[in-house]
Amino acid sequence: MNNDNRIDAAEQEQPVYAFPNVKKSIAWLSFLAFFSVLNETVFNVSLPDIAYDFNITPSVANWINTCFMITFALGSIIYGTLSSQYGIKKPLLIGVLIYGSGSLLGFFAHDYLSAVLAARLIQGAGASAVPGLIMVMVTRYVGEQHRGKAFGMIGSMVALGEGIGPAVGGVLADYVHWSYLFVIPVMTIVSLPFFLTALPQEPSRNGRTDIIGIALLSAGIILFTLFTTTYVWFYLVCSMILVLGFAFHIRRIREPFIAPSLFANRPYVLGTLAGSILLGTVAGFISMVPYFMRDVHQLSTAVIGSAIIFPGTLSVILFGILGGTLVDKRGTSFVFVAGIGLVTFSFVTLIAWGNDSPWLMTFALVLVFGGLSFIKTVISASVAESLAPDQAGEGMSMLSFACFMAEGIGIAVVGGLLTHGWLLTSLTPAVAEEASFPLYSGLIILLIAVLACGGIVYSLALRRHSTASHD
Repeated sequence: MNNDNRIDAAEQEQPVYAFPNVKKSIAWLSFLAFFSVLNETVFNVSLPDIAYDFNITPSVANWINTCFMITFALGSIIYGTLSSQYGIKKPLLIGVLIYGSGSLLGFFAHDYLSAVLAARLIQGAGASAVPGLIMVMVTRYVGEQHRGKAFGMIGSMVALGEGIGPAVGGVLADYVHWSYLFVIPVMTIVSLPFFLTALPQEPSRNGRTDIIGIALLSAGIILFTLFTTTYVWFYLVCSMILVLGFAFHIRRIREPFIAPSLFANRPYVLGTLAGSILLGTVAGFISMVPYFMRDVHQLSTAVIGSAIIFPGTLSVILFGILGGTLVDKRGTSFVFVAGIGLVTFSFVTLIAWGNDSPWLMTFALVLVFGGLSFIKTVISASVAESLAPDQAGEGMSMLSFACFMAEGIGIAVVGGLLTHGWLLTSLTPAVAEEASFPLYSGLIILLIAVLACGGIVYSLALRRHSTASHD
């Protein structure tokens, strides 16, 4: 009797459908994950080259990354909804094809800025299908005895893709041309034959996608981002109207894009806001680095990508493991303070001595990416603790969406500030005025202030969570 129960339990742990060849499946999933995340960082180091080719300001050039991040953030939510209604196969294939189509458009029409921006929007809309759906595929179609290996392999390839992106981007842009960066994502199409045969046909389920809610929020965010780069108040007013319309809309329909109940959870809202502020700040700083190294130290794109940024992105792997261990041993507050401290120390160091040696930026980026890894670990853990079990899935998806969106906005804001330099030079202290980079030191001072705001919001989230727990 006991043996029968153990057999039944083991059978229940297996997915209803399983990939026929687990090793091959994990390999293809890892391949797809690598080439999907590679595009998040591969263009960053080439933005000064693109700005020079099109004779545009940083505020415009940074939209090449912002376009990708906005549609990537929105798509990460939309594809999750589509997978619950239509299964995984159709949304994944559509996403990969959209990703490849955007890449081909960017490569063949790279002489036109409007086409490049459109290509990045399309790439983000397609690439966003991959991260969330891969996790669902592993959960549904890989047996429990292989899931740890699958998640570990995919996570490693994601980290490798994000880390190696700046090096690949710098070398290609410097020795060939930045337009060839669009060719890399086309590799994802190679995986289609496998997924066409390996994924099962799933019946469609009843449900509806909140197209109006998605459109209102998307338009509101895009207009707000336009305001941060142009400072045209009309964009800000229209953005506020659309966001208010979105808030009204989700309260009056049955299946809204974002559940209003999440906004009643104060610790969750504050934790998500803190994560968005901090991740957006660091993303904006990282987008500044290529301009800084080009203007202050006259480095080539290849050197910036491979020798300046690459070591920092690789350090995320080590600090990610260390951060998880420290959270278990010392708690989230300790790790959060350590993360903020590492980033702040790096920023202060650059203000004081950033123009002395280019290699100081390499050291600073290692600490910045390390601090970022700590902050991400803490925000994820803290937000998860603030959610009820029935809110966990939607709440964590919204956290991911908010942070992706904040990164795109942070990149756009920094581009606007670099273009409108008069907003920064007044912040520069005497030590920086004597140096050759008052614009960048002023920007870093402003970013330190924003980091402090993020830290305050996180402390409020902790206080709210502690009060709620006692109640």
